[in-house]
Amino acid sequence: MELANEQVDRRRKRTIQIVFIVFIGLLLLLTFFGNTLQSLTLPKVRTEPLAAGSLIFAFEGSGMLQPFTEAQLTNPAGWKVQKILVKEGERVKKGQKLIEYDSKTAERELDNEIASLKKMNIELQNLQDQFIQSSREDDELAIRSASRAIETRKLDLDTQERIIDELRDRLASGRELKAPFDGIVTTLNAVEGLASGEPDVVITNDSHGYRVDIPADFALLTRLEIALGSKVEVEVQNVQEQQTRILEGTIVEIADAEPKNEPFESGGEAGQTRTIAQKVVRIKVEDPELKGGEQAWINIEKRSRQEGLVVMNEAIHKERDGMFVYKVDEQRGALGNVFVVSKVPVQPTERNDHETLIQSDSLYEGDLLILESSEPLQDGERIRLQ
Repeated sequence: MELANEQVDRRRKRTIQIVFIVFIGLLLLLTFFGNTLQSLTLPKVRTEPLAAGSLIFAFEGSGMLQPFTEAQLTNPAGWKVQKILVKEGERVKKGQKLIEYDSKTAERELDNEIASLKKMNIELQNLQDQFIQSSREDDELAIRSASRAIETRKLDLDTQERIIDELRDRLASGRELKAPFDGIVTTLNAVEGLASGEPDVVITNDSHGYRVDIPADFALLTRLEIALGSKVEVEVQNVQEQQTRILEGTIVEIADAEPKNEPFESGGEAGQTRTIAQKVVRIKVEDPELKGGEQAWINIEKRSRQEGLVVMNEAIHKERDGMFVYKVDEQRGALGNVFVVSKVPVQPTERNDHETLIQSDSLYEGDLLILESSEPLQDGERIRLQ
């Protein structure tokens, strides 16, 4: 009897142990599952470790090589083209005749004005005869009248002579188009029998080299110490041959350009912008194999003198009291470590298009900074890492 009671008691204890173990396991499972569900509702963030170093400032850009010296020649009178004497790609000499224009209308106008001048001279002679006749008759009133008429006619003659001189100059300059210097005809818009609204001929002087214009921020040029006369490497690619060469270029001009407006850094008030001074850097390249139209690239890099903590620009936010970043703090928990947002003020010292150099007593190399979040963040809030 006692043995049977012992076996029943042992079974009961074993059943209680099994139920207890199952209960504890189920409790742990539900707790873990609940924490997993809760973590899925936390803001999801993208981070990057903080690095120490300095910034790299880069001036880069591209453009098409154009002749440094170029002349767009147009007939100032707008006359019809009578004869074209050159072809595109032809090399011409200074003073060489390029195009002849139909000047018949202008020539007829000049002949008419010359005829008018002759008539005025005849009328002047008639007035002079009247003056002589009035003098013989001693008619004072007629003498004064004839004298005024003679002076008026002389003024008309002077005016008419100037008109004729202007017409002759116009005819001489508009009758034909000549090359202003030795060069190559790169564009020919003229069509015989028509008056072109564009430059009839475009001539370039390849002996003066080629140029490429690159826009840049004035502050960037200052940091890179780029000035007139500076030498730069220019990568040139021939479009037809697909070959790339490195040539030496010279900065020959830094001209003002239209300033640009851009939004303030992340965290600024909506609609706020800042004005950035702009320049256009003109680089001259000389090489006998260049023909114009090649694609050119430049890339000038220089490391900043200051060193510190380097952070991506996306990580920096702005508020009324200054700049700050969100750092990720890892905290130990009963069921594992959790990640919490920590708001840290920073002091930017330098920045380029992608990174900012900051100073802070609360940040160290290797700290995780938040670059992007699925939801707005608050200091002390739990998050999940991407």
